[in-house]
Amino acid sequence: EALIQSDLQLLLTRRTFFFLSHKDGKHLYIQQAAVFIEDAIQYRSINHRVDARSLRWYRWYYSRLCQWGLGIIIAIILGLAFIEEPSSLTYTSDIRYRPPPWKPPCGLTEGIEIICLCTLTVDVAVKSYLIGWDELRKTRWLIGYVLVIALSVIDWALSLSMQCTETIRVRRILRPFFLLQNSSLMKKTLKCLKRTLPEIASVIFLLALHLCLFTMFGMLLFAKTENSENNKEWEIYFSNLPKALNSLLVLLTTANNPDVMIPAYSRNRGFSIFFIIFSAIGTCFLMNLLTAIICNHFRGYLLVNLLSSPLQHPPQPHYGPVFLQTLQIIFRHYFTTVLGNGLALANVVCICTVLVLDSHKTVTERNDCLEVINCVFILLYLMEMSLKIFAHGVRGYLSYRSNLYDGLITLCLLQSTVPTHCSLGACHGCPLLTQGDGLNAEDKFHCVHRVLCCCVSHVTITSLSLYISHFF
Repeated sequence: EALIQSDLQLLLTRRTFFFLSHKDGKHLYIQQAAVFIEDAIQYRSINHRVDARSLRWYRWYYSRLCQWGLGIIIAIILGLAFIEEPSSLTYTSDIRYRPPPWKPPCGLTEGIEIICLCTLTVDVAVKSYLIGWDELRKTRWLIGYVLVIALSVIDWALSLSMQCTETIRVRRILRPFFLLQNSSLMKKTLKCLKRTLPEIASVIFLLALHLCLFTMFGMLLFAKTENSENNKEWEIYFSNLPKALNSLLVLLTTANNPDVMIPAYSRNRGFSIFFIIFSAIGTCFLMNLLTAIICNHFRGYLLVNLLSSPLQHPPQPHYGPVFLQTLQIIFRHYFTTVLGNGLALANVVCICTVLVLDSHKTVTERNDCLEVINCVFILLYLMEMSLKIFAHGVRGYLSYRSNLYDGLITLCLLQSTVPTHCSLGACHGCPLLTQGDGLNAEDKFHCVHRVLCCCVSHVTITSLSLYISHFF
């Protein structure tokens, strides 16, 4: 880069030499080389006219004087927002001493704006000439530039026709486009953001699922009880779905930490585990993961090849009958995985719906609808696991990390439903189920069971979203 800049300085010092007659084509080649070097240093496109006259105009247009002048025009048109009505630009923000803002007369800001728009029209005309008509049709930024100027002029004319009494000015929303269009670095930044958005969207999706599922977990854990003294956490933070979502969303930013956990912590210190796990996953892991993805993309060090490294899987089992071979092909298809992911998402939606409907009921007033739903979905999970084992074989099934997650979580869900149908007499001797809030052992067991089911569902959907993120 230092060598290029030194060569560029040498070429620029011979500017008078470049503008001599071009009977000898060698002079034109040197001028073209100088312009291309400038384009590379300034991150500009090289798709423009390269004849002698166009190059002189090109060098003049991108001279420091012209670019500074264009920057000042863009700054003026963006700065009009500070004085246009409605404006809050005063010397103090204290409402006790703040005088009414200055209201410019109709036509003052509009006059300044039309001068800026005319200058920008000349700018787009010069750019169109320099790159040519064929290249203009391919350049979306310049096409957008022309459309934004046209819409701004139309909106400006409507403002004057209405004597500046309009309530909506569309051109104000479009003004930042002038700044973006005039900066090559801003354009490249937007392109980098566009490439980063899929990964950002996957982490934000994972973060939203984490928030939603821990909200359901919290509504189960801090459900309304018969003892009003133990309902402080429920009343303040988890009485309904919007309040619970808002409480955990704020906790994700650590703004209400540890206030959100004080009522539950005063009742039982064990409840702090819920908030610790939530903050550890959301704040310490997912938020940092989001920051790391953005930084890696902007610095260009994201190692995508590590994520897409090939894995060796054992051979598939071979079945003799054609019918079994057809079933194996069907259940080996990627659509089966998508269907299983949709099944897990439907399970979460059903749990969320039941929680919202029962949010104002005590544990004793609630029915066993949630347990029935969980049993149905667990049977479906078992069926999915069995079909995958049939299609891939035992070794093939275990060679996929996603299948290991699904199988382990399915077995945990199955294990959590077995005690529901067993005698609850053994639970009366457990201190966790017999001390504290005045509930009988059966009610507490059902509450703990719901918490366990929701917790395992959270692990399911979290692992699901991790795999979905690879396909964004």
